[in-house]
Amino acid sequence: MYRYDEFDRRLVRERVTQFRGQVRRYLEGRLDEEEFRQLRLRNGLYVQRHAPMLRVAIPYGLLSSNQLHKLAHIARAYDKGFGHFTTRQNLQYNWPKLEDVPDILQELADVEMHAIQTSGNVVRNITTDHLAGVAADELEDPRPYCELLRQWSTLHPEFNWLPRKFKVAVTGARDDRAAVQLHDIGLRLVRGDRGEIGFKIFVGGGMGRTPVIGKAIRPFLEKRHLLSYVEAILRIYNLHGRRDNLYKARIKILVNALGIDEFRRQVDAEWARMRDDGLELYQAEIDRMKAFFAPPEYEELAENDGRIRLRRDTNPIFNAWRQHNTVAHKVAGYRIVYVSLKAPGVPPGDLTAAQMDAVADLADKYSFGELRTTHEQNLALAHVRQTDLFALWESLKSLRLATPNIGTLSDMICCPGLDYCALANAGTISVARQINARFDDLDELYGLGEIRLKMSGCMNACGHHHVGHIGILGVEKNGEEWYQITLGGSSGNRASLGERLGPAVSRRQVVDAVERILRVYLDRRLDGESFLETYRRIGMPTFREHVYDDHQKKTDNKKGSLAA
Repeated sequence: MYRYDEFDRRLVRERVTQFRGQVRRYLEGRLDEEEFRQLRLRNGLYVQRHAPMLRVAIPYGLLSSNQLHKLAHIARAYDKGFGHFTTRQNLQYNWPKLEDVPDILQELADVEMHAIQTSGNVVRNITTDHLAGVAADELEDPRPYCELLRQWSTLHPEFNWLPRKFKVAVTGARDDRAAVQLHDIGLRLVRGDRGEIGFKIFVGGGMGRTPVIGKAIRPFLEKRHLLSYVEAILRIYNLHGRRDNLYKARIKILVNALGIDEFRRQVDAEWARMRDDGLELYQAEIDRMKAFFAPPEYEELAENDGRIRLRRDTNPIFNAWRQHNTVAHKVAGYRIVYVSLKAPGVPPGDLTAAQMDAVADLADKYSFGELRTTHEQNLALAHVRQTDLFALWESLKSLRLATPNIGTLSDMICCPGLDYCALANAGTISVARQINARFDDLDELYGLGEIRLKMSGCMNACGHHHVGHIGILGVEKNGEEWYQITLGGSSGNRASLGERLGPAVSRRQVVDAVERILRVYLDRRLDGESFLETYRRIGMPTFREHVYDDHQKKTDNKKGSLAA
C-alpha cells in the first residue's frame, strides 16, 4: 500500500494543527456556526442527531492491520466502542466529542490516516474495486491510479469550493464492483484498438434525489492524459455547475441540461487548452506508484489440497461459509475471504473495537497484514492460503464475523438512518433487524440466490437503494415513517435504476411486502435464473399486482416457508 513520504506526513500534521486552532476558536465563540461549518466539513466532521460524526478516509478501501488497531483504539478511547463502515469504503464514528476531534485526527496521522475531504463540496475519497490486485478478472490493478488521483485532488486550490460534492470511482476488472457508472466521474481500465491499456470515462452518474446512470464521454483515453482530462471535466463543472440550488448542483444535472455531446465539446475544448501545461502522467511516475502496490511474497501452493476437501466434506457449516464468503484468487492456492459484518441483530457495517483488534491480528496471521473495506459494508482478507481457511473460519466464528451470507438477502446495505443521522426521514436499522428475523433460514436464503437489498433512510441514498435489486427508501408522511420500495436496480456492468413498486408501505408492512416480492420471484423464475434476471424478464406489473392485492396479503399473513 502507499506509504507517506515526509511531505505527506508534514501536510497531514499541519492540517491537524490548523483544525485544532479552528475548533478552539469556535468553542471560544470567535468563529460563528457557518464559518466553522465549512471548516469542519472539509475535515470530515458532521453534526448529527445525537452527537458529531467523524468520517475517516480509507483511500480505495485499503487498510493495514496497524491502522485497524488504531481505529479500534479510537473507538474505545473517544467513541462508544465501535465504528461504522460505509458504502464508500470509509469508517464513521458516531459519538466523538467535538473538543476531542483534533486529538483523534492526531492519532490518525500517527498511522498515515486522516479525514481530509471526506465531506464538503470537494473531491471525496477515491473508491475502487475491493478485489483490486487479486481478482482473477482484472485487466490491471486500478489502485495506483486511485492514489495518483487522490494526491492530485487533495487540497487542490482550484477545486476547494465546487458547486457540490464530487465522487470518483475506478475499476480495472471485467465485472464492475466499483459502480463506476453511478459516480460523477467513473473510470474503467480497458484495452484499446492497438492493444494498449487506457481508460473509458463515464461522467454524470449519481444517486440521491435525482438518480442518473453516467454517460460515456470518452471511449478511450491514454493513461498519460488521465489527470489533465479529469481536470478539464472538473473545470467545466466548476464554471457552469449550478450554485443557486443545492438539489440541482451535482454534475449530473449539468450534463443532462447540456446534453452529453455539448458537455463533451466543452470538456474537449478546455482540455485542448490546458493538457500540455505540465499534467502529463509519465510512465516513470506510474511505475513508481505501482511499486507501492506490488503483490506480497506468495508461496507456491497447490490449487487443490486433500485436507481442504476433507474439511468441506465433513463440516457442512464450514463448507457453506467457504462457498459463500470466499472467492477465487488469481494466485493458485489462495482465496479471498469476506468478513461478514451482517450478523443477525447487528446494524450492518458496525464493528466493535474488540472485533477490530481481533480482525487486525487475523490479517497479520493470515493475509500479510492487509485488509479491504467493501462497498457492501463488509471487510475482506485478500491473501488467505486455502490451507488456512478452516482455522480462520473458526476464529471468525468465535467473533460473530463468519455469518455465511455474502451476496444473500441478509447481506443488505443499510445506512444508519434515523437512529443517528440528522438528515434521515425514517429508521433503517430496526427494519433490517425485522428482515433478518423473518429470513433467518440459511437454506432458504441460498435457494433465493444472489439478491442485493439496499436501504436508505432518506433521499441522499447513502444506502444506494436506487441500485438495489430490492431497494427500500425511508420517507416521512404526516410525522410517521413509511417506506418506498423499488425493484430492478443494479450497479454492475449493466447498471440500472430501480423502478418504484407502488405506494409507500408502513414500517409494519415492509417485511411482508419483501416476502411477497420474493414469492413472485420463486413462482416465476426459470431454472438458474437470478432475481434480477427474472425481474427484467417479467417486468414490474406482475410484482406490483401481487404485493398490493388484498387477497394475496391475507394469504401471505399465514407466514409459510418461502420454499413451501
